[in-house]
Amino acid sequence: MTTSSPKPRRARKVLRGFANALIIAGALLLLDAFLTLVWEEPVSSTYAHFQQNELSGELDRLEKIPLTPVERKAIVKLPDPKKKLAFAARSLSRHTDDGDAVGRLRIDRIGLNTVFLEGTDANDLRRGPGHYPSTVLPGQRGTVAIAGHRTTYGAPFRKVDKVRSGDDIVVTMPYGRFTYRVERTRIVQPTDVWVVDNRSFDRLVLTACHPLYSAAQRIVVFARLVKSDPRGSAR
Repeated sequence: MTTSSPKPRRARKVLRGFANALIIAGALLLLDAFLTLVWEEPVSSTYAHFQQNELSGELDRLEKIPLTPVERKAIVKLPDPKKKLAFAARSLSRHTDDGDAVGRLRIDRIGLNTVFLEGTDANDLRRGPGHYPSTVLPGQRGTVAIAGHRTTYGAPFRKVDKVRSGDDIVVTMPYGRFTYRVERTRIVQPTDVWVVDNRSFDRLVLTACHPLYSAAQRIVVFARLVKSDPRGSAR
């Protein structure tokens, strides 16, 4: 009478465990791919969610920081509300670095309400939409430009292609609330840097990769400033 050796039994058990692990890993990969297609990439989106909570806290603290005595004395002497807004915008620009929260972006059409930060490099955009440092902040004359992801890291601009002409985009800064009205959307090449050039009027430009799951082109939303309301230090 013969009996099977303990070693082959242990080997078969290890192989079965390894095969089950591969099946589970494959199922998780398929689930991740499915969620990315119908919604957004879940792992990086979880990271972005925590980053947004941190940025919200930073923005709350930023709104409570008063102007310096010199800045306060200077802004009081400005009679024009638009000049007060421009002064407050320049002040914020001087006191923020890449990666710092600077404002909140809201687009009701696509259900977007998110904090954006200064900077557009890879690390910045993992935390949320980023303001192009080469462009002005709301309240200053010129073009305000903000970039964001569409499929990863919370995908804040995933539905930006659903924005329509006439929609309002509201940007809330510590010193003011700015309403922009969408004029048009265009698909351009990544090399078309003219989209953030200044015009003879104040405007907002939103940029993101296009189409979904590709960086071959850029989708750009152009909106014109229609209203500005001072708040905080500019009020």
